[in-house]
Amino acid sequence: MAQYMFLLYDSEEWYDNVTAEEWQQAMKLHGAFAEAVEKAGARILGGEALERSSTASTVKQREGAEPLVTDGPFIETKEALGGYYVIEARDLDQALELAKICPSGNVEVRPVMDTSADSQPSV
Repeated sequence: MAQYMFLLYDSEEWYDNVTAEEWQQAMKLHGAFAEAVEKAGARILGGEALERSSTASTVKQREGAEPLVTDGPFIETKEALGGYYVIEARDLDQALELAKICPSGNVEVRPVMDTSADSQPSV
């Protein structure tokens, strides 16, 4: 089975006014998603919610100079990376079907690269 990273992007404005009940409902949706993944014969290998993008720091590598460290995300966007899952699925088709039921506004799905010694990345 292959591994896929689900990057969850949503508007952060939701956090400004979320009630305790809305938070609990969101967590129930993620619990239901986890159950659906297992029922489909796939597995969640890991995942976490992330703090708001305003807490981020960015380190930019610069040729011939020290890396530059800045506060906040690198680019301004309407949606921010709010969390992730690492999913083990049969193939990309199954991963995309699972992404369709993931409780997030936008889900970017990427295969996890095999970095073992006997593997080379597909280009």
